[in-house]
Amino acid sequence: MADITLEKSKYIYKSGQPMTALHLITKGQVRVTYPGGEYRIGKGDVIGICEVCSEIHFLNYITAENTSILTYPLASMESLDDLLQKHPDVARLFLLSAFRQTNTLLENWSLSEINCSSSYYTLAEDYEKYKTLCNRYHVSFRDLPGFDTLTAYLNEDLPDIWLNNYYLGLLHIYGTESYKAVIQEPAVSLGLLRKCSLDYRKTFMCMEEQHNYMQKLAGFYFHESGNDLFDFYTTLFYKLGKDSADIEELSESINRMISQFKDLTSCNAELLNSRIAGYQNHVVHLDNHKAVMDDPSTESDIVSQLAGSLNTILEFAAVDADLSTAFRQHVHSYKALPDKSSMDDLSCTLRRALTEEFYVLYSALFEKALDSPLLPMPVRMFLYFGYVDEELAGRENAVALFKIASNLGNYSDFGLYTFFDWLLAIYNGKKTPSRNEFDLDYSDYIHKQKLSGYISDAELRNLEQNAMSKVSYELRNMFPVVNKITFGRLTTFCPLFCADNVLKKLEDCLVTVTNLGKAMELVRKTDYSAFYRESLDTKNYEVLGKEMIHTEYLPDVILMPNVGIRGVMWQEIEGKHRNSPGRMVFSIFHMEDLTTTFIRLTGEFRWEMCKRIQGTRWNDISDRSLTSEYFDYIQFYRKNHELSNDAKDRVRVGMQRAKNSFKEMFVRDYIVWVLFEGNGSPRLNKVARRILFTYCPFPKSICRTLEQNPLYTEILEKHRIYTARRIHHLDMVIQKLRNNGTTVPDTLERERIFAEGNVQ
Repeated sequence: MADITLEKSKYIYKSGQPMTALHLITKGQVRVTYPGGEYRIGKGDVIGICEVCSEIHFLNYITAENTSILTYPLASMESLDDLLQKHPDVARLFLLSAFRQTNTLLENWSLSEINCSSSYYTLAEDYEKYKTLCNRYHVSFRDLPGFDTLTAYLNEDLPDIWLNNYYLGLLHIYGTESYKAVIQEPAVSLGLLRKCSLDYRKTFMCMEEQHNYMQKLAGFYFHESGNDLFDFYTTLFYKLGKDSADIEELSESINRMISQFKDLTSCNAELLNSRIAGYQNHVVHLDNHKAVMDDPSTESDIVSQLAGSLNTILEFAAVDADLSTAFRQHVHSYKALPDKSSMDDLSCTLRRALTEEFYVLYSALFEKALDSPLLPMPVRMFLYFGYVDEELAGRENAVALFKIASNLGNYSDFGLYTFFDWLLAIYNGKKTPSRNEFDLDYSDYIHKQKLSGYISDAELRNLEQNAMSKVSYELRNMFPVVNKITFGRLTTFCPLFCADNVLKKLEDCLVTVTNLGKAMELVRKTDYSAFYRESLDTKNYEVLGKEMIHTEYLPDVILMPNVGIRGVMWQEIEGKHRNSPGRMVFSIFHMEDLTTTFIRLTGEFRWEMCKRIQGTRWNDISDRSLTSEYFDYIQFYRKNHELSNDAKDRVRVGMQRAKNSFKEMFVRDYIVWVLFEGNGSPRLNKVARRILFTYCPFPKSICRTLEQNPLYTEILEKHRIYTARRIHHLDMVIQKLRNNGTTVPDTLERERIFAEGNVQ
């Protein structure tokens, strides 16, 4: 049996790949990685020996240097038994390696167990210290989301504590001459390997759970939203300044957080580095007595231009005196609130009053803006961001908003609209108003008003052509609802731009054509047919007849003037036209991960579009569709013989988390489909995977990559058959047209590319 030599940094196996062989290392070293850690094995160790009771690898094996291995095929446990009987010396090597690796993992588990426990109490102490310092300096402290529900790490199903000494003893026996008597009994060797593999798997599962717990703890220090302990401490550090008596203690705590999590694999490295770099740069600026902005003189000029923003906005709007006075008083009262998210009656009443006045003012400003080619900058910032006052926004944020508004173009050609630009598109007749909460579009609404006797025929005809009436319909029905939803925190919503809602730099969370395009491309490269609609080619009907083609309609994305955390799939089509773009809505400053949110909305779009097409039969399994098959799968999963008991338990837990919503359950699976399954990392059960692959297939490039994975063999074969039939049909149509001397329409050529699964 010849050695196989592998280069450094080469993956031998990845988690999820089938278990088909064992490999004895004859030279070099291999890194064995698992969630939360790794260890190394070298000459005399066996790759995969701790996974013999598993059908797939749950570890990753990567060469740490140039490595040589001998391969032993592993078709079944019977073949392993046969190998142990024929080669007692090999059996000894296998056992020694299994004992060493299991003992190493047990030691790592013990350390990880201690780390989980101590990290929880450190987190509690850090949070308590933060609140103490805030109270000491009369600063309003922020609540740490989710901390109240966090508990100390506890896992009752742990490896037995005596296993370490047990495997150390076995290492001693098999490492000396004592092994010769035992090795003659192959059944003992096989039994020990089985037990070792099971103990290793149990320890691995504990390590995986500990890794997930540490990820959860790390999220309290460094979270993508920026609302975390690191931000609490650094914000307090900036506020107190260098002369504070507690600044050194704060600095030490921040530096400890950095050193504690900088190299932790459970943290997002990119997130960590950007946050840490931001803090360190700020400290450098403080040490050098510089302002945060690069050009102080420019900042001063901007601040002077924004002085008295509220007066500028109210004067430009020219609303009645009562509204102007009330809004000004309410803004000043809101600024004076120590906690703008307070749930006391006074704060809630004030937020409601400001919300009502804000929408009246927005409507008035839009009408004035139609006749004003040059808008004062505070007015532009109000229309784009909900900005009303430089003190409420904070100096740094106000300057950033000024710069963003100065460079904010109209990106409607790319399907991206600020809400102000969206209203302009409706006013100019380029877009129609959105449907209201009763699913009525503008045309349906005014005709219903006519039927109810509220308006006359003449008024109906006028409203059909009145551009401002269409804008008002959007402002009344869509704007207040969606603005509140995208903000995310419904009970404390206030549409005014406020520094308290800003959790990270505005430039970093601004939704732009570039970052939205990246999110959209990720979806289209994985679920390439997501935004395609099947229809007749009306332009070439005489040539193609009733031949169906697919056309892509990318969604319009509308940006609400707020700082928020949620996205909304507002409507899947425009009006009643199926072949039209859907509408997705984000905050213009989206504080969560834009890509994940966009994938979620695409999943919702998939579901709603299928329901729209299927109508009342959306859950009728006799008419197969995405929604009907998924509905049937979830409704009867307990009786599904294709699902193991573990898979059924995961479905049950998933439905509980989705609050028994079939749509939410599908969206969660869709996110997994795009982020993980599309990258060759199986996470779904076989039934969900089959449904997703049928209706949200991967493009040809991904299918080619997945051919090596046996989990996809069956569905890929069915997909190949279906694709071949479709391509054959299209080739016949194309050949027929060419034989008749007819020019083949471009749409048919594109349909063939689409049928092949190529991303266009």
